[in-house]
Amino acid sequence: MNDTVVLSGGYVVGWGTLALINAGLAQGKNRSGLAWFLLSLLLGPIATLVLVLLGKPNRPFG
Repeated sequence: MNDTVVLSGGYVVGWGTLALINAGLAQGKNRSGLAWFLLSLLLGPIATLVLVLLGKPNRPFG
């Protein structure tokens, strides 16, 4: 039973680390780091895939 608790804690740490990485990746693409951090907490690796496939947003000149 203790192995399950340790394993669950590992998933939480990994999921949180992935959310932080996604936030940094989002900021590098001129997107909201906070929004992507929160989205990543919900969707995890799916959010990473979406973020990688998205390009930088188009900014109008002016």
